[in-house]
Amino acid sequence: MNVIIVGGGRVGTHLTRLLLEERHGVKVIEIREEEVRHLHDALPAGTVISGSGTDPETLKSSGIGEADVLAAVTGSDQTNLVATCLARFEFAVPRTIARVKDPRNGWMFNSVMGVDVALSQANLMAHLIVEEMSLGSMMTLLKLSKGEFSLVEEKVHPQASAAGKALAELHLPAECILAGVIRDGRLIIPHGNTVLQPGDEVLAVVHTSAAGQLAFILGG
Repeated sequence: MNVIIVGGGRVGTHLTRLLLEERHGVKVIEIREEEVRHLHDALPAGTVISGSGTDPETLKSSGIGEADVLAAVTGSDQTNLVATCLARFEFAVPRTIARVKDPRNGWMFNSVMGVDVALSQANLMAHLIVEEMSLGSMMTLLKLSKGEFSLVEEKVHPQASAAGKALAELHLPAECILAGVIRDGRLIIPHGNTVLQPGDEVLAVVHTSAAGQLAFILGG
């Protein structure tokens, strides 16, 4: 996959390294001369493009015509929004991701402005804290489909309504599917006649709106 990163600060540098380790093709665009010198020392030759991520000519020189993804992660919301807008509407990049520095600007980062995914560190942290507080011992392992669904893990509590019952007897939420049950270090593929026991670790994919109901069924 070919990725262009606009912004070579700490976030952009770390993201570039991660993608290079996964053997993706990466170009990082940075306009600040001091940061450009640092990037040349820290990253492989040919990775760094000196210029502005909002300049069409700089984007062309980075190979945006072959890019699969553009991620704008500078500390400026205006720069990130313009970069993703250019990538989508001028160069038809299939996937655009933008960092939102100020949560108050989040409403602008949408598909109309060319943004597929908007990431606000403040909002993500706040939502995760609220979610973890509301779900008790349930652990969110992975967010799916832009956060609408989650892969979660919950240990069956001895006093849970699910303890000692077959899955077919449980009134699970409509938008929920059990992916596996780990018992004594063994993976059990769940079926309707699988009886849950206290201490079982249940893996499930569930819609965000139904996660609380699932936690209630499996938890204490």
